[in-house]
Amino acid sequence: MVLCTPNLTFTLYRPFGYRQMFTANAANVQHMLKTHFSNYRKGDVFRKTLKDFLGDGIFNADGDNWKFQRQVSSHEFNTRSLRNFVETVVDSELADRLIPILKNAAANKIVLDFQDILQRFAFDNVCKIAFGYDPAYLLPSLPQERFAVAFGSAVTLISERFNSNIPFIWKIKRALNVGSEKQLKIVVNEVREFAKSIIKEKKHELQENTSKESVDLLSRFLSSGHSDEDFVTDIVISFILAGRDTTSAALTWFFWLLYNNPEVEIEILKEIKETSEGTVYEEVKDMVYIHASLCESMRLYPPVPVDTKSAVNHDVLPDGTVVKKGTRISYHPYAMGRVVKVWGSDWKDFRPRRWLEAAEEAAGKWRFVGKDSFT
Repeated sequence: MVLCTPNLTFTLYRPFGYRQMFTANAANVQHMLKTHFSNYRKGDVFRKTLKDFLGDGIFNADGDNWKFQRQVSSHEFNTRSLRNFVETVVDSELADRLIPILKNAAANKIVLDFQDILQRFAFDNVCKIAFGYDPAYLLPSLPQERFAVAFGSAVTLISERFNSNIPFIWKIKRALNVGSEKQLKIVVNEVREFAKSIIKEKKHELQENTSKESVDLLSRFLSSGHSDEDFVTDIVISFILAGRDTTSAALTWFFWLLYNNPEVEIEILKEIKETSEGTVYEEVKDMVYIHASLCESMRLYPPVPVDTKSAVNHDVLPDGTVVKKGTRISYHPYAMGRVVKVWGSDWKDFRPRRWLEAAEEAAGKWRFVGKDSFT
């Protein structure tokens, strides 16, 4: 619907004076997320709805709390030792679990739910990186690992709560501790208690061996003085949430697009053979065609297709739309990737070369050129 409006923005009016705005206008999105970032926050409705699961983690924080967590996280993620650890974890999960399972399925003509496989792959990776804990969720037996199942249930139930058209209903169910709210309480408690048990074990481990190098994210947070269990639990749960669904969704759509566009697969395989003998981070960075293919995949199927902010004060968007204080605004990356004015009449096509231009210094080579939707 948002693509059918002249300025790619519209307002939905609902009963009881409730209104929500939707936009796929790149200038508006830049205004919200960059130039006037401080005026667009998650807001009370967002935070209160998700607080039972996310606590005060970065995905449920605003203002100084958000800024502090971002600074701490950015510092940790920019360290070379953590990048090396991530590379080791992912390489091991690929070589020891994902590839053998796929090879066995191909050899024995076994049908797999590829999205489930990739979600297990992502969950193992993100838990190892976040906790230093291996749930072993991606095994040939495809086990129903307790923490993984509880986490998945919590995500599903909290999403249902967030998307409820009548919030009053879930609030009543929570007060009475019945139905989906009762189940949500159970699985959230299971997730948070498990996370806290890992944190306690990690604290004890670090106290017993102070010279041990901190490699996983949890150890790094604890070693840098962030010892409050609730604070660290919120951060780690948010990190797992960020890595679990977004990674698996992005990879699932990417491989689906490759299956339907074999000519792109051929180009990717050619680049891999020409560039690298192994999965080395420094060499992967030079694979411009793969970079373009991933960008093109996420243009068509972004892992987070829509997100919502709340206006702190009255404002006027670049397209002239008046925003009243407290108005919720949803911006749509999914729709933004389909704007004809930006992407052309062939926006439906999976065409990685729209992100590339011929490299002048080498015949037959490509150079990645980021496409700026804001201009």
